[in-house]
Amino acid sequence: MSLSAPQPVMLRLGTRQSPLAMAQALEARTRLCAAHGWADEAVELVPVLASGDKVQDRPLAEIGGKALWTKELDQWLIEGRIDAAVHSMKDVETLRPADFAIAAVLPRADRRDVLVGASSIVAIPHGARVGTSAPRRAAQLLSLRPDCSIVGLRGNVATRLLKLERGEADVTFLAAAGLERLGESGVGTPLESDQWLPAAAQGAIGIECLAGNARALELLAEINDPASMAEVRADRALLAGLGGSCHSPVAVHSLCADGRIAMKAALFSSDGAEQVTGEAGFVCGDDATPHSLSRDLLARATPAIARHFRAPS
Repeated sequence: MSLSAPQPVMLRLGTRQSPLAMAQALEARTRLCAAHGWADEAVELVPVLASGDKVQDRPLAEIGGKALWTKELDQWLIEGRIDAAVHSMKDVETLRPADFAIAAVLPRADRRDVLVGASSIVAIPHGARVGTSAPRRAAQLLSLRPDCSIVGLRGNVATRLLKLERGEADVTFLAAAGLERLGESGVGTPLESDQWLPAAAQGAIGIECLAGNARALELLAEINDPASMAEVRADRALLAGLGGSCHSPVAVHSLCADGRIAMKAALFSSDGAEQVTGEAGFVCGDDATPHSLSRDLLARATPAIARHFRAPS
């Protein structure tokens, strides 16, 4: 009886080490192996400890922004230690170096936020401490419930739930997609997008490689979901037009159907007291309309809102 030789590694996927990041990388591997007829061992998962995972006691905006999730993986791509990197697209900085290309976006999962600790925004106890380090979530909550106070709360899903249990906050928010990927979709109450807009590209897993790596681009193209890619592209085009950062309270919901995108967006002051909203409909792949919407939003923004954005000159 002869044993078949193990399949050689066809692609090395870099990923952060957090449980959610590993779950996302496993999904990418499963889809790649199914698309190409490979065994699981043909795709090697290469974990890296990201800077953003090392510091958990301060808001992301204070310690370097979204680049803290990508810089180690970027370096490993450049050094050739990995062929591609798996990212949660809402954590990828808007303007990326030309050396990198988003080669695939997997079918987008639930893009909603989940409220944990209360059954609805209205049901949050008066004066409650709301745990979040996301400017969007804080501002959007305060716009609806100015009686509440915001307390900083960072960490992975398990860490934030533990902090909530310990009483560091009364309620908090988590991403529905993250809970789903960790097998905890029964936690909390999803907030519908007609009342509560998500972050740009929330729920989308992207895979990035070097722009000059034709082989990786070709292999990854097989698992790209065009509708999800179009939504992510639209969201990121809006952000690029706004010139926002990790300090910017911006929410956007893009939905692709029949080759067109319906987009809703909102900008807030940090205290939630002021907001400006807008909508647009356009063909998938049209970056000009999201840019136009960004200009319209900024033109109508009050100084307290506009200070968080810097439109490209």
